[in-house]
Amino acid sequence: MSLNDRIIELKNGFTKTFWVANIIELFERLAFYGSKAVLTVYLANKVGLGPQTAGTLAGLFSGVLYSLPIVAGTFVDRFGFRKSLMVCFAIFSIGYALIGFAGMEFSQSIISMVGKTPYIISVLLLTAIGGSLIKPCIVGTVAKTTTPDSKSLGYSIYYMLVNIGGAIGPIIALQVREDLGIEFVLIMSSITSFLMLIGTFLFYDEPVQNGNKNSENTSMLVVFKNMLTVFKNLKFMTFLIIFSGFWIMFWQIFYSFPFYITEVLKFEQFEILETIDAWTIIFLSVPITALAKKLSPIISMSLGFAIASASWLLLAFSPSVEMAIATMILFAVGEVIQAPRFYEYVADLAPSNQVGTFMGFAFLPVAIGSFVAGPLGGWIVENYFTNNGNHATAWYILSLLGFASTIAMLLYNYFFVVRESKRN
Repeated sequence: MSLNDRIIELKNGFTKTFWVANIIELFERLAFYGSKAVLTVYLANKVGLGPQTAGTLAGLFSGVLYSLPIVAGTFVDRFGFRKSLMVCFAIFSIGYALIGFAGMEFSQSIISMVGKTPYIISVLLLTAIGGSLIKPCIVGTVAKTTTPDSKSLGYSIYYMLVNIGGAIGPIIALQVREDLGIEFVLIMSSITSFLMLIGTFLFYDEPVQNGNKNSENTSMLVVFKNMLTVFKNLKFMTFLIIFSGFWIMFWQIFYSFPFYITEVLKFEQFEILETIDAWTIIFLSVPITALAKKLSPIISMSLGFAIASASWLLLAFSPSVEMAIATMILFAVGEVIQAPRFYEYVADLAPSNQVGTFMGFAFLPVAIGSFVAGPLGGWIVENYFTNNGNHATAWYILSLLGFASTIAMLLYNYFFVVRESKRN
């Protein structure tokens, strides 16, 4: 470690690798959420697949992207974070471009030979494979480059930078969509990913923990045994399944909310409203984390669930752009209360030699949520946001799902945490 790196670590409590990883994640999220902000609308309108198919495929994309880290995390443990990140950005660069080509005139003859739906499924899955590698790398880097005293703040910083990328991406996407066309939003994401490939090669160093680099000598057999061991962990798997309820709500910001904004509220710049969640988190992440630090992770997550669940009721009571803004702000408050504690809770459960594996599993709730939220969002759009449907019912459904997850989390806390601590 250089003298400059040591000075940075002593001054800020975090290493150079910590900051490089988080900056990389910021720009990766910019690319991801820039494309995600328009993906469902792009597939439904520009590519011509319709809301139901578009929602299902958008849900498939994010679902696969966030479920593959279960396997990808084992490869990250085996081959290291730096190599995995470079492979991720190489695939991202190609995948985003191919998705964008689906909306361009020059590629229509080729796509028609394959068929629109098979082509879109293929390129979405390719892109998802690349994206599956990044999460175990970045959150694993945070885990390996923080101390017990700095861990909570470290994950808070990580989550804040994720949301800076998530806030800027859709705004840039709006400008690109209005100036060049919605398909060029995907090209923007491709270019950004290529730049991150170069940035990773030049600036990212494999993280060191307790003086040892990641073991690259661990056999793949041991790695997969570790993965199967996690599947057998009833407490951990129950927790992850319950947590997916939050993500069913979250993904509606991108799957059904844009159609509500444009079709019901007649507000065309839907990307602006999609970013409110991220901007709120940016400004409130550190202070709320500090206020909630004394709460246990489970209680913090349950409280965040309840607040996020209640937010959708605002739109049910008053359908307006102003109330849509208030809904996003309140949802973000719930999100920022629980999200950093979630990563902290998972990291504390992970053995030191299985950080990548456990962090890969940490994204299973995001995947389950997306798999369910995509078809659910398409169904909501077709039944409640078009054909003069009852708009309020959609938000009651989402709120009910959220409150059911909140109750499940409290039951999990009682049966798996409180009673377990009493036995010990």
